[in-house]
Amino acid sequence: MISIRRKKHRLHHRTDAELNLIPLIDILSVMVAFLLVYSTDVEVVQNSKGVEIPLSTADALPKQSVLVMITPDQLFVQGELVASMEQIRDPSSPLIDPLRAVLERPMLVSDATLPDSAIASREITVLADKSLPYAVVRKVMSTCTAASYGKISLAVLEREKPAHADSPKPA
Repeated sequence: MISIRRKKHRLHHRTDAELNLIPLIDILSVMVAFLLVYSTDVEVVQNSKGVEIPLSTADALPKQSVLVMITPDQLFVQGELVASMEQIRDPSSPLIDPLRAVLERPMLVSDATLPDSAIASREITVLADKSLPYAVVRKVMSTCTAASYGKISLAVLEREKPAHADSPKPA
């Protein structure tokens, strides 16, 4: 008899179930804020399938700059085809004229606002295939310097650091 009373009581006082979305929205907004804050430290550099980047152990991250990409066959600036490998390896000129012409245009928004004294502090990142001869990379870097880019970075992949004996081992 007690169990029948409980059943009647439950049916009589039963309320419709409600879903409160406010805590879910709060959690999602915290997650979005977290991802926005911690994803800004990564710079994404366009990579071509034909470019193998060398490895490095440097800890400093590059700043946003103009990207010069050298594949085994072509030269690109900010994704725009500039020269072929035949033009780069031309022994008659010490610089790559099509590259210099493109680099002398304002590439970034900040380049147009720089005073003349700060033009030499402009930065450029060279993304070169590791199989290219040094003479090709040197000629590209010389052309970048001639086009008033004072800071030249070579894009590399960060080499994995070895685990230390005192660090905890993964389970």
